[in-house]
Amino acid sequence: MTRKRMIAGNWKMNYGVVQSLKFFTEFNRLAKTDEDYPDVVICPPFTSMYPLSIAMQESPLVHLGAQNCHDQDTGAFTGEVSADFLKEMGCDFVIVGHSERRQFFGETDALINNKVKKIFEKLMTPIFCLGETEKERDQAKTFEVLERQLSQGLKGLQTSQVAELVIAYEPVWAIGTGKTATPGQAQEAHEFLRKEIAKSFGTSYAAETRILYGGSVKPDNIQALVAQSDIDGALVGGASLAPSVFLEIINRCS
Repeated sequence: MTRKRMIAGNWKMNYGVVQSLKFFTEFNRLAKTDEDYPDVVICPPFTSMYPLSIAMQESPLVHLGAQNCHDQDTGAFTGEVSADFLKEMGCDFVIVGHSERRQFFGETDALINNKVKKIFEKLMTPIFCLGETEKERDQAKTFEVLERQLSQGLKGLQTSQVAELVIAYEPVWAIGTGKTATPGQAQEAHEFLRKEIAKSFGTSYAAETRILYGGSVKPDNIQALVAQSDIDGALVGGASLAPSVFLEIINRCS
């Protein structure tokens, strides 16, 4: 089974509308249309999504993604954004379960599962994040944590949805720290995740699920990461904020 690689840029709380459009203009100037490119996703802040969706109509290379959504369609949820709103703006992918949402906003496995199902319901693709903290790794609990997050996050999904799902393994200790899991460490986690998916949904569907690595991804480590058999690309944070650097990661993943 050949899975198409993916590079997704998570801008987090960076870049307003002006900076976002400036980035995209420069990115398009540098990029070349190439059928060997991996799937490319940019996840800007909510305020920049609609302007970028218009700009992206001229660039089929890039898909629009969001960093979060609510698990309800409408209601008295001040400050929240529904999956319907994202779909209306042309959004294709939605990050869910990012460690920063779990840590700073108290998102639970049950809530994340609701969001995953809502994103699929609205005909978008979740980028489902999971990963262990440094303390959990030191206590040899990595697989225990991953099994719990995976089983809870995928609860109630159809097998066909699992095949479409994008998973991002992001060891929390490597996010924004400059530390990176070695290719061997990352592959070990990715292989475990794929085997767990196979147990619940079948080997053929597990073979179709794309699993990205996230955690201080840079041009100088992406090739060694995607050379691993179960690593299908990357969820990129800080390195996705510079057009030339982000494009270099994409090129080296091709």
